Amino acid sequence: MHRITSKVLQTGALLALSVAFWAAAAPSNCAAQSIAAAGSPAATAAVSALRRETCVYKRVGTNELKLVIIKPAGWQAKDRDPAILLFHGGGWVWGTPGIMGSQGNYFARRGMVSVLVQYRLLDKNAKAPPTVCVADAKSALRWVRAHAGELGVDVNRIAAGGGSAGGHLAAFLGLMNGLDDPLDDLTVSAKANALVLWNPVFDNSPGQWGHELVGDRYKEFSPAQNITSNAPPTIIFLGTEDKLIPVKTVKTFQANMQAAGVRCETFFYEGQGHGFFTKQPWHAQTLLEADRFLVSLGWLKAAPAGE
Repeated sequence: MHRITSKVLQTGALLALSVAFWAAAAPSNCAAQSIAAAGSPAATAAVSALRRETCVYKRVGTNELKLVIIKPAGWQAKDRDPAILLFHGGGWVWGTPGIMGSQGNYFARRGMVSVLVQYRLLDKNAKAPPTVCVADAKSALRWVRAHAGELGVDVNRIAAGGGSAGGHLAAFLGLMNGLDDPLDDLTVSAKANALVLWNPVFDNSPGQWGHELVGDRYKEFSPAQNITSNAPPTIIFLGTEDKLIPVKTVKTFQANMQAAGVRCETFFYEGQGHGFFTKQPWHAQTLLEADRFLVSLGWLKAAPAGE
C-alpha cells in the first residue's frame, strides 16, 4: 500500500476548484471561453489565469464533437508544451467532458495543455461494443497532434488519461491499433506517449468488465491483451474495494507491462471503491502522484508546491 505524507495532503487546497466547463463552439473554429473558479483567492486567481477554448474536432452527420482545450498561464503558440487528453468515464453510455475538468485545470496549472474530450456515447440498451467511442478517441488525439503547432504542443509528449471507461479509451490509445474512423488521416499517429489511468476498465476478456459488450471480439478492444514493448510509460490508480476491477487485474497488467520492458507504476488505495478519485483526499493524492510521474519523465519542470 502506498502511503501519502501529511505534507502532501496539505496540497489539497490547490484543487479547491469548481469549474463550469461546457459551452458550444462556433462551427469550423475554436471559440474562447471564460473559466469560472471557486475556492481560495489564490486558487481562483490561478485558474482564472488559464486560457480556455472549445474546438470542433470532428463532425458525424449533423453532430459536432468538441474538445475543451485549457492552456497554461502565459501560453504562447511558439511553446512546445506537453499535453494530456482526458476522457471521462460512464461505462461508454453517459458522462460529459467536464467530469475530468478539475484534472484538466490541475495539469494546465502545471504547464501542460489539457484537452477534455467529447466522444459519442453508446445506447445503453443496444449492447454494442464501444467502436465509435474508440474511433472518436483516436480522432481527437490525431486532431491535437495535427494542430500541435497552433496549440503550442510537443507532438512527442502527448499523454492520454481517463477514468473507468475513459481509462479504457486512454489505454487503447497507448497500446492498440485498429478501429480507426475511416475518414481520419492515418498518416497522423493516434498513439499516446504516456498514460495516466484512474480505475481503468482496460481488461475486457472473459470474466472482466465490458466483456458482455465486446464478446468474442475482446482482443480487438481490450488493451490488457495487447501489451507490447512499444507501450508507453503508464501510471494506474485503483481502490482495493473496486467492484468492477479486481486488484489482481491491475497487478497482472503491471506484471505484463514490466515483462515487456515497459514502465508501469500502480497505486492502490485501501478500502476505496470505483470512482474514488473524484473525492478528497484521493483526488489530490492521485493528481500529485501523476504529477511526480510526469516530472520523472521530464515532462514537467518542477515538483508540486508543498513537496
